[in-house]
Amino acid sequence: MLLSYLVPVVLVVLLIAASIRILPEYKRGVVFFLGRYQKVKGPGLVIVIPAIQKMQVVDLRVITMDVPEQDVISQDNVTVKVNAVLYFRVIDPEKAIIQVENFTQATSQLAQTTLRSVLGKHDLDEMLSERDKLNDDIQEIIDAQTDSWGIKVANVEIKHVDLDESMIRAIARQAEAERERRAKVIHAEGELQASKKLVEAANVMQENSAALQLRYLQTMSDMSNKNASTIVFPLPMDIMEAFKDMKAKHMPPASGSPKDDA
Repeated sequence: MLLSYLVPVVLVVLLIAASIRILPEYKRGVVFFLGRYQKVKGPGLVIVIPAIQKMQVVDLRVITMDVPEQDVISQDNVTVKVNAVLYFRVIDPEKAIIQVENFTQATSQLAQTTLRSVLGKHDLDEMLSERDKLNDDIQEIIDAQTDSWGIKVANVEIKHVDLDESMIRAIARQAEAERERRAKVIHAEGELQASKKLVEAANVMQENSAALQLRYLQTMSDMSNKNASTIVFPLPMDIMEAFKDMKAKHMPPASGSPKDDA
């Protein structure tokens, strides 16, 4: 007699135990009643009637996903291997369960195809130097397509762009040539500026004899410092000018001048 009462009690206890679910703060339960969507429950205590209701639990935390290495052909026909990391989270559990069969796998496949598509439209130099812009472009495209799945893509980061050895050597030669070009340009600019200053200094000394005299004395001083065993006797500039005038007066006229022919 006691057994007949005990069996129903045990069944009720087991039914209640099977019906009680506890969801943490970062999870939600999508409940279906006889196959039809009913509501999203949680967090906390959730009661699900076995055999009548079914609940699928969705994690709302940010998911970190490694995008497998992809072979990408750049716009300038260079083959590289690129991998990335994707950060996303579920913002609408209803859509994530109803609209797509497996939102994690679907997001991974979409990230791989988008990575190849976006990088294939850029040159190798852009892949190496403009990663932030490429990350933003990939993130926007994936986020727009996963919006209908109730998924928000927070960020995409390109991790590695691997090149073969021949391409690495070619890039090194290109960088060395660029450095040599810059050095030559800087040297040429320095020569140009120096020549302009020398022309300005020559014009100043030509207009001012005192400045020319000072420059002459400075040159003599430099020569005496560099060659200590040599004695230099500088002549005043006026005497040198006088010698020039005397030479011009006593120099005979050149033969074959118009005057001689006359």
